Amino acid sequence: MTPSALAIDTLLEARWIVPVDPPNTALIDHAIAIHDGKIIAILPSAEALSQFIPKQHFALKHHLIIPGLINSHTHAAMTLMRGIADDLPLIDWLKNCIWPVEKQWVDADFVLAGTTLACAEMLKGGITCFNDMYFFPEKAVEAAIRSGIRAAIGLISIEFPTAYATDANDYLAKGLALRDQYLGYPNLSFCLAPHAPYTVSDSTLSNIFTFANQLDLPIHMHLHETHEEIANSLHDFGIRPIERLQKLNLLGSNLIAVHMVHLINEEINLLKLHNCNVIHCPSSNMKLASGIAPIVDLINQSINVAIGTDGAASNNRLDMFEEMRLTSLLGKVTRGAQVLPAHQILRMATLNGATALGIESVTGSLLVGKAADITAIDFSDLELSPCFDPLSHLIYVASREHVSHVWVNGELLLNAGELVTLNEVEIIERTQHWQNRITNKQ
Repeated sequence: MTPSALAIDTLLEARWIVPVDPPNTALIDHAIAIHDGKIIAILPSAEALSQFIPKQHFALKHHLIIPGLINSHTHAAMTLMRGIADDLPLIDWLKNCIWPVEKQWVDADFVLAGTTLACAEMLKGGITCFNDMYFFPEKAVEAAIRSGIRAAIGLISIEFPTAYATDANDYLAKGLALRDQYLGYPNLSFCLAPHAPYTVSDSTLSNIFTFANQLDLPIHMHLHETHEEIANSLHDFGIRPIERLQKLNLLGSNLIAVHMVHLINEEINLLKLHNCNVIHCPSSNMKLASGIAPIVDLINQSINVAIGTDGAASNNRLDMFEEMRLTSLLGKVTRGAQVLPAHQILRMATLNGATALGIESVTGSLLVGKAADITAIDFSDLELSPCFDPLSHLIYVASREHVSHVWVNGELLLNAGELVTLNEVEIIERTQHWQNRITNKQ
């Protein structure tokens, strides 16, 4: 240590660091210096030890460090419906199971409990940011702040009344007021979140377009998820959903289009022309038998594609390790073994998600000046030996159970597999309370 060594908050040493940017890079025996929530240096460990005096020092000698994973689409509170309705196609699942349960049970307390459970599950799985869409978004904000996780809060719009709002205008008014209340909060961003073309009218979508432009907000929406959605659009509007959105001016660089399973070439060209973002949810697409999205075709057109879990009611895990592996394998089985290599998959699960959310200058890669949103994975277990390529291991071998440490904005939220800001026992007890209520219909 030199006499001029700099005092900092945290120093992380690791066997490997994969910054994502530049791509396909793995730094060996390097360290990350963190101060005031930001990365201030990435350098060889020997140099770091001589240049910095950290308050906290983590020597992770058997670990891979990556940017925190970004779950680019979920309905966090629906963790309380995990396994409540399985083995059904989407529309049957929604209309006959999920919507009736939501009508009876979803209130502010439900959303707070469910989102807190989701935050705990995601942090333990190396997720440092999630893009949410659900009712009572103020309770998702509360859960995110309590846990310390970064969140993009969806300001949901839908035509039918719920316990949260009476009509589409009420949804928008409440959502925009929430956004104004937390504007500038460091770990929060916001998206306008019309549920889907089949649940939102043209007039509401036009209002959303206006607000999105005025406030520079992303638009987060389910789109082209099933054949039935497209058939109903042709019946009701005479055009497919993407063409309908085009006529309403909603195709643009701020559109976050989720699922995108059923696309024709002309629609892929439209997505490219308008620089739209696509979120791939492979487990949910398979479990609901929606189909396999043409992700490789989208990527070949330079369309930004990120990865999400969807909600735990349709997945049934908030597990980005599983989604990364499935994304790669589905791409290979449909387009050839050479597509979607490990470094590209990790980028889809990190920087591409940040880009879709408009926060790529803040998070998504490990660069000096960015927020210290970091996940560490322990590669010392027997099932991860031997390791010839840490990136390959990350996608094809490791699981969320190997995540050991998580930082968001430089704050340690998971330490040696243990939650720091959340009480796991209390969360499980609260979850059991809701399970008992729903089961006994009290």
